[in-house]
Amino acid sequence: MGLGVTAFAFAILFSIALHELGHLATAKLFGMKATQYFIGFGPRLWSFRRGETEYGVKAIPAGGYVKIVGMTDLEDLEPQDEDRAFWRQPAPQRAVVLSAGSAMHFLLALVLFAIALIAVGVRTGESTTVVDVVSDCVPATATDECGTDDPRAPAILAGVRPGDRVVSFAGEPVTGWEEFTRRVRASAPGALPLVVERDGAIVDLSVSVVRVERPDLDDPERTVEVGALGLAPREKIRRYGVLPGLRKTMTAMGDSFTGTGKALVNLPSSIPKLVKASFGDGERDQQGAVSLIAAGQIAGSAAKAGLIAEFIALIASLNVFIGVFNLLPLLPLDGGHLAILGYEQGRKRVYGLIGRPDPGRVDLRKLLPVAYTFIIFLVALQVLVLYADIADPIANPFGG
Repeated sequence: MGLGVTAFAFAILFSIALHELGHLATAKLFGMKATQYFIGFGPRLWSFRRGETEYGVKAIPAGGYVKIVGMTDLEDLEPQDEDRAFWRQPAPQRAVVLSAGSAMHFLLALVLFAIALIAVGVRTGESTTVVDVVSDCVPATATDECGTDDPRAPAILAGVRPGDRVVSFAGEPVTGWEEFTRRVRASAPGALPLVVERDGAIVDLSVSVVRVERPDLDDPERTVEVGALGLAPREKIRRYGVLPGLRKTMTAMGDSFTGTGKALVNLPSSIPKLVKASFGDGERDQQGAVSLIAAGQIAGSAAKAGLIAEFIALIASLNVFIGVFNLLPLLPLDGGHLAILGYEQGRKRVYGLIGRPDPGRVDLRKLLPVAYTFIIFLVALQVLVLYADIADPIANPFGG
């Protein structure tokens, strides 16, 4: 799982870098002066200067920033920078710069969904006759994990390997995994021939099933004694063509936006439930908020299980969430600055219609307490969710 978690962490940092690159590129496009582009906060680890901009990495990987001269009229400016200050530029240009960070998240999500659907392929839920997992043991019951008294899996003792394609069992050809499973379940202990195809060659093996208790395939409420080998199949993977894949990509993007919207709307009401689940006797909402650490563990489990498309889709969905969240009309988010810009422009037009002069810019000093309150709320929420992930973690859909 460690490699998957590491890949998740790098994916998040890459998303942050793209977010800030969106701000930087559009600011430079419109002639604004950007003096710094950094990933992380705190002490500077490494940097270099190109032109008027310093690029670098700082010690705390909790975000990033672009320093654009004159982001507010509270900032003292050098005389030569007056004309290039952010707040002096036309409103449409400022709006583009402010929204460019979220736009990069949405663009990245679009590309990732397309890669998952077109290049990697998604699981169809249909089993092939190719072995995906060979268990170390066969637990006595379906709910048990491997114990010291459980026998080694017959398949691993026979030398079956992941990637083998089952050709025949007990002298009869295997045409589907369900049919193969039913025949194994009906088998008695004793040596039986198992033929697999491995790297294009036919390999003859001998296996002896063990008898275990499992739910009946036709009546899952009933437990029956069946034969088992300790094998799991590989699912069929579907790779979409370019045009169908792009249509599916847009559907996936729409679903992500819808899911993000529902999550944000339900967030206030979910906090009391989260507190109760963490400190009381309530149950954790399996669809509720998780910390980045828990999200990384889930993504790592998907990668460990070889579910690359699912891993990519998780990163894509997270980018949609971050992009939408960043556009909420609350300071210090970009959406807060966009809301102020929209309010100023709307007020300017209304005053113009009634023959009054432009009242000018909003006094940001009056909004600072609101911004600080929101920051404190975000920090407290992250701490709460992190504690909940430790005290009452949600079920990992990929195991692990």
